[in-house]
Order: sequence, then structure tokens, then C-alpha cells
Amino acid sequence: MSDNKITETGEKIEKGVIEGYKKIEKGVVSGYKAIEHGVVEGYKKVEEGAVNGFNKVSDKFIEKLFTREGESVEEAKERLSHGTADNDKKDGGDQA
Repeated sequence: MSDNKITETGEKIEKGVIEGYKKIEKGVVSGYKAIEHGVVEGYKKVEEGAVNGFNKVSDKFIEKLFTREGESVEEAKERLSHGTADNDKKDGGDQA
């Protein structure tokens, strides 16, 4: 075999190996992206469930413990966020 044939054969092998590695890389990257997407979506669902659950429990506590007669949960939250002492004065309640 001449040097030209050997060089051509080497170049063909090199090209095939590089293409093979590129295909492997593309497959691995797409696999990792699919895993990443699944993990992120799963985390978002868990986070949303935890926040919604906390809010439901919080609203029930406020409803049972802090709402006044005829007052909605949202109104009680607003009143509590401004401090109950000031609102008790306005309502004629005790500060003790």
C-alpha cells in the first residue's frame, strides 16, 4: 500500500470515529436534558403541593382561631398583618 492509501484510510477512520463520538455526545446530552426536565417538573409539583397544603392549613387555623364574627379569613389576615393590638383598641377589645 502506498502512503496515500494509508493516509486516506486513516482519514476515513478518523472521520467515522469523530462522527460516532458526536452521535454518542448528542444522545447523552439529550438524555441528560430529559432527566433534568423531569426532575425540575417534579420539584415544581412538589413545591406547589407543599405551598398549597401549607396555605390551606394556615387558612383553617386563622378561620378557627383568629376570625371574628362576620369576618372573612382574608379580613382576619389583613387585620393580623397590621397587628392585633391596634385593631383591638379600635374594636374596644382588651389588650391584655
